[in-house]
Amino acid sequence: MTRQGTMRRSIVGRWEPDARGRLERAALALYGERGFDQTTVEDIAVRAGLTKRTFFRHYTDKRDVLFAGAGVLQELVVRAVDSAPPTSTAIGAVVVGLEAAAGLLRERREEAGARQAVIDANPELHERELVKLSTLAQGIAGALRGRGIEARTATLSSEAGIAVFKVAFDRWIADAGRQDLVPLIHETLDELRAATSDDL
Repeated sequence: MTRQGTMRRSIVGRWEPDARGRLERAALALYGERGFDQTTVEDIAVRAGLTKRTFFRHYTDKRDVLFAGAGVLQELVVRAVDSAPPTSTAIGAVVVGLEAAAGLLRERREEAGARQAVIDANPELHERELVKLSTLAQGIAGALRGRGIEARTATLSSEAGIAVFKVAFDRWIADAGRQDLVPLIHETLDELRAATSDDL
């Protein structure tokens, strides 16, 4: 191939649509094959057919591939909590937000499972996952306060909602036959209610 042809191919590859998606898919595949620590940014770029420079246009580092969608998820959930029916209880509004998250994840089940497997296998990623969930809880609590919910009730409801979502999500990922996360959210919430309905 001529130098001009090589340059043209490089430019086309660099600007080819869905570069972000290609990088994510390449990263998740490599993390599964080689392990997170053994995979470099260059490895990811090469697998995606792109350059390191293109990688850094979309992600700050190789961890960011796993967490870059957190902002989109939070925006979606908070907006859904904001728009829950006015008659909703605090936890009812939280569930509306969690259902919105489930709708987003429904189309990305394979990627969500692969992502979670990488995080579970690498203790150095656990803290960042906890920060993501804590930030999401804070966003939900803020939306609840915006609905007129008292601050402590808003915090308690948001934290309980995150706990419900995490348990439901783990069950959903583990059970390949379950197509929808929403029923698991409701089942897990019912289990929490049963666990806290003490007659003492």
